[in-house]
Amino acid sequence: MKLSILDQVVQSRCQTPQEAIEESIQLAQLAEEWGYHRYWVAEHHDLPGLCCPAPDLILSLIGSKTNRIRIGSGAVLLPNYKPYTIAERYHLLATLYPGRVDLGVSRSPGGSAEASQALTDNMLQSIYQMPAKVEELLHFLSNDFPENHIYSSLKAAPVPEVSPSPWILGTSKKSAELAGSLGLPYAVGHFMNKAASEEAVKTYRAHFQPSKHLDKPEVILAVSVICAETEEQAEDLARSGQIWSIERTTEKGNEGLTPATYAKQYSLDEKEKEVQIQLREQQIVGDAKSVREQINTLAHAYQSNECIVLTNVHSFNERIASYQRLASTFKLT
Repeated sequence: MKLSILDQVVQSRCQTPQEAIEESIQLAQLAEEWGYHRYWVAEHHDLPGLCCPAPDLILSLIGSKTNRIRIGSGAVLLPNYKPYTIAERYHLLATLYPGRVDLGVSRSPGGSAEASQALTDNMLQSIYQMPAKVEELLHFLSNDFPENHIYSSLKAAPVPEVSPSPWILGTSKKSAELAGSLGLPYAVGHFMNKAASEEAVKTYRAHFQPSKHLDKPEVILAVSVICAETEEQAEDLARSGQIWSIERTTEKGNEGLTPATYAKQYSLDEKEKEVQIQLREQQIVGDAKSVREQINTLAHAYQSNECIVLTNVHSFNERIASYQRLASTFKLT
């Protein structure tokens, strides 16, 4: 079983965005030391508590502070961009860090309607054009447009010796069909939509066509995991993360409490309790033995040999400890 990390570059209470970014760089260095396979950074726009609108910028910093771990986007929100722009950026990363760069793309807008409007002229049309955008991006990455194509002489320079590895990320049948039809590996967001993930992976395998990128289906499960010394501690940490997810879109903060105490004293209304339950249902929570069993069971059900793990809790030290326990129980090093 391979384990990787998906980082949303989270900003906890009483923390600056700069501190959150510095913690992400530190976590990536530790992930390499502990034997994690990849370190992916997510893209979001104007979402409270999430500090990365441009994964390639943070990946450039992470690449300079690491040596072996694969680095990549989880994901570039392609409707926001022209494919040529993304090909240039990730060719630049792949030139700096040869053989280490993944380029994950998704159709999600990654922010509010206002953010989408500010990023692109017609988001709905861009989403509709997603398959064509992905195909154009692949041509730029491989430098293989047909001779009569308008871009046949255009290169996404600098052209690296080893091209970034393309991925499709999603939770829906549409993203699964796209990944399968293009013969690309697929990362399914189990932590975002547990109910739809199983059907998405089935759809991906059913539509898979071998390509120069991949000869057989490859699936990564993106899962929310919290691993603590005891089941009780894990549930407390999970609650702190759930409360953070709810609080960051409200004005209910209490700066005077520690994360653990804060999570216990935070008063949820009925709607927020429903959100908390939904968040918990999407998570794998427990001590090292329990979490290992849950991950292995899930991976077996999805016929996957890799999980990319998201751990969002208030305390950075507890976040590190969770990832370290995972690495130890799976004997990654």
